[in-house]
Amino acid sequence: MSQYYNAQRVRGLYDPHAAEPFKLSRSKIDLFLECPRCFYFDRRLGVGRPPGFPFALNSAVDHLLKQEFDIHRAKGSKHPLIEEYGVDARPVPHEDLEKWRHNFTGVQYLHQPTNFLVFGAIDDLWQNAAGEYIVVDYKATAKNEAITELNKTWHGGYKRQMEVYQWLLRRNGYHVSNTGYFVYCNGKTDREAFDAKLEFDVTLIGYNGNDSWVEGTLAKVHMCLNTDAIPDANPECDYCAYVRTINAQARGQ
Repeated sequence: MSQYYNAQRVRGLYDPHAAEPFKLSRSKIDLFLECPRCFYFDRRLGVGRPPGFPFALNSAVDHLLKQEFDIHRAKGSKHPLIEEYGVDARPVPHEDLEKWRHNFTGVQYLHQPTNFLVFGAIDDLWQNAAGEYIVVDYKATAKNEAITELNKTWHGGYKRQMEVYQWLLRRNGYHVSNTGYFVYCNGKTDREAFDAKLEFDVTLIGYNGNDSWVEGTLAKVHMCLNTDAIPDANPECDYCAYVRTINAQARGQ
């Protein structure tokens, strides 16, 4: 664990006096919205939240979905899921798609007012008959209930994720549809046996995004990083609540 924090301290930190652009990922924007204090500790002071375990099964689903949709991209055909839902779209080839899918490059845009190089990695890119690009994100889970809409608390992060991707593509000069799609894979748990395979119900969920919040949020992120005062925590932040409790116990309170 100490090696993790040492590594965090020497790379990717914000320097208010630096002239070069500061790389700001889509996930770090969301961290700021979750808790400005945690964000400041992470990007300014180099103390990140404890890392979670990697979701290897989710990564496997992402990889297989990309391969599957790429087959139809190469053929210029619609995926059966797109046909099933009657969506005006098909996977579209683009010379930068592989770069846009890579976690450490993604779709990038230099935001001049803040000097942030904002980036985020998309899962897929479709196009409709009007020539609009459509952002597509893959999700995998295992719930007992059918997933047909984004109506849970944590789905707010999924929606913001989609909107940042739409904002990035628009800032790169692309005509982007307000409607994006989530390919949601829900693992089936009602089978009699495992039989060395995991089956999924796959649903396509449309979402009408609105990226108007992104510009204002970047300005707030910039202001946060350029102050020497550690911001207040989000009262609902579990990480900050844990730290407060530990400190109180250590002081014997």
